[in-house]
Amino acid sequence: MKVLVIGTGAREHAIVKALTLDPFVDAVVAAPGNPGMDAIALCRDLPQGLLDGAGIAALAAELGVDLVVIGPEAPLVAGVADTVRARGIACFGPSAEAARLEGSKAFAKEVMASAGVPTGLAHVCTTVEEVASALDAFGVPYVVKDDGLAAGKGVVVTDNRAQALAHAVQCLDKPNGRIVVEEFLDGPEVSLFCISDGTTVVPLAPAQDFKRLGDDDEGPNTGGMGAYSPLDWAPASLVQEVVDRVAQPTVDEMRHRGTPFAGVLYVGLALTSRGLRVIEFNARFGDPETQVVLARLATPLGGLLYAAAVGKLDDIAPLHWHKEHAVTVVVAAKGYPGSPRTGDVIDGLAEIGDDAYVLQAGTAVGKDGSIVSAGGRVLSVVATGADLAEARDRAYRAVDRIRLKGSRHRTDIALAAQRGEISVHG
Repeated sequence: MKVLVIGTGAREHAIVKALTLDPFVDAVVAAPGNPGMDAIALCRDLPQGLLDGAGIAALAAELGVDLVVIGPEAPLVAGVADTVRARGIACFGPSAEAARLEGSKAFAKEVMASAGVPTGLAHVCTTVEEVASALDAFGVPYVVKDDGLAAGKGVVVTDNRAQALAHAVQCLDKPNGRIVVEEFLDGPEVSLFCISDGTTVVPLAPAQDFKRLGDDDEGPNTGGMGAYSPLDWAPASLVQEVVDRVAQPTVDEMRHRGTPFAGVLYVGLALTSRGLRVIEFNARFGDPETQVVLARLATPLGGLLYAAAVGKLDDIAPLHWHKEHAVTVVVAAKGYPGSPRTGDVIDGLAEIGDDAYVLQAGTAVGKDGSIVSAGGRVLSVVATGADLAEARDRAYRAVDRIRLKGSRHRTDIALAAQRGEISVHG
């Protein structure tokens, strides 16, 4: 099987890496990819960018690929998967209609209500007056979300009412701006990827990510600063409960609406004092959770994604997992998540030992052939170990070998879990 992976980030690098390890995959092409992917697969340019469905479909046809895997959310919401499938090429990723589960938080809430999915109370607002009223109704902490795509940075959780209102105003100023104001959900958060072909649901292993920029969850929201898996503190019944109460009802509801969801449904959860509640849906693999989940997946990835793309998930044998724990730490550029500095040389990549590896994201090749920073989240450093302590130690020793001027990373990824400090209500 020949596979084309669309995207530029560490998530796509993780997918490409997993596909190259699949004995049933003969060739992997990444478009446009990054220097890290180029070292293990063929990279091809996308002159018109990630939203050019016709260009991506034409490239897939030219290459004669059997499967296209779309990594980021923007091309999915833009309908790139529809265009690829219209050319008769299997594509892993939902249609534009189904991707609205991520493209509009208001739509996702509507689907959850119809499917009986447990989630937080919410008000959809289109004016500042409506936002103010909703904030007062829910009280602190205030949770304000941009209705549309915001690269993981459209959510503000704060005790400061003025800050919450300011974020709302900024989002409402966009064309067709809408805001979702929600009740705050307590308890630890969990990410669970559920693979679906539109009918069947196959869950992967749960992970936990770290959205805030700084240690102890301080600072602004980011696209994610690290993650780990598995979650030894989570109830053993959690994955099946999420499938039964969230993923399968959502997939069934989307099919009944005539817009079947085939791809990966990312379920972001809070395990609250009142039971599990859905925080958000995404229509693609999450970054950085993908980095740790795929590090532990023993089942070949290519066959799994192809089965989902062609409606044959029922034929897939139960998934197998490596017993190791996995940790990923994101190395971000100076200025992230605001205005990250780019063009700085990244040294130390060749010094990473065999017990960790680096997935590239915001990188490029400099004029002298060196790898330089080219985005906000620059690298994901991944390590596995017999337990969280060993995985963390290996990951952070590798991070310490990397030299990028002004870069920052969190030092507490998976630390609370390693110390046994995470508790679930009830």
